Amino acid sequence: MITSGQIRAARSLLRITSNELAEVAEVGIATIRRLELGEGVPPGNSRTLDQVRRALEGLGVEFIGSPEAGPGVRLWRKDEDPIKSE
Repeated sequence: MITSGQIRAARSLLRITSNELAEVAEVGIATIRRLELGEGVPPGNSRTLDQVRRALEGLGVEFIGSPEAGPGVRLWRKDEDPIKSE
């Protein structure tokens, strides 16, 4: 599982908007906003959270740590524009 903070951090590292992430993950913008609220593992459908995780990984983010111990993100691939490089 990933945390709300990891989703926010990943988007920031990639320099993409909530709308862009929603499009890549094939979920609604309201879903992205809901997942990014608060701290810890966001409540909701685990399938949706997995879609968001896979979308961010596909754009070059690696999730590190665990929700309980040192959750974080790092870029493993640097693209000029991660959305256009797909």
